[in-house]
Amino acid sequence: MTAIVEPTLAPPGAGLPPLELLIGRALFRWRRLRGDRDFFTADFQRQRSAIAALLASCDPETGARRVLIRRPPGLEDSSRYWSIWMTLDHLRIIHKGFVGVIEALLKGVVPPGRASTAAVKPSPEATAAVRAEYEKSCEDLLAIIAAAPDLNTRVCYEHPWFGPLNAAGWHALAGNHMSIHRVQIEKILQGLNKKH
Repeated sequence: MTAIVEPTLAPPGAGLPPLELLIGRALFRWRRLRGDRDFFTADFQRQRSAIAALLASCDPETGARRVLIRRPPGLEDSSRYWSIWMTLDHLRIIHKGFVGVIEALLKGVVPPGRASTAAVKPSPEATAAVRAEYEKSCEDLLAIIAAAPDLNTRVCYEHPWFGPLNAAGWHALAGNHMSIHRVQIEKILQGLNKKH
């Protein structure tokens, strides 16, 4: 039996290369300037639909296979060796966190602690069961956005890469984050297809 050799990757939370982070911050500022609430919600829903289309032919076994991919922009090196189910588990964790942050900011409360990219890594044991949890997390995020009268809160919570964001900023980030992991799922599927 052949042992599975784990690739050597940067540790979780190592972040992005400095120039890429600088460009990412500028692009996110531009995104926030040119977008509005409806745009960001529609973008999130577009990314969700694109991910659903990618998952349409994914069976439980295929979705559990980890694939080492080339790092797309916006993805930490430590996230390059995930399965599709791990990617959905990460999105579930992120959406749950976004809901908590936005909910607190809408009440005028800054959430305790610090946001950390190292703290939101998925379980390597994630299974197809995560699909339903991921879908619920999408619905929960959309629901809190839809119910909020105004996302331009006075209080902010700091993102480790993009600095202090009010509820509108966290909303703007949601679709952007989904697009990075949609690309990741595309690359994982390409890698799986090469193995067959």
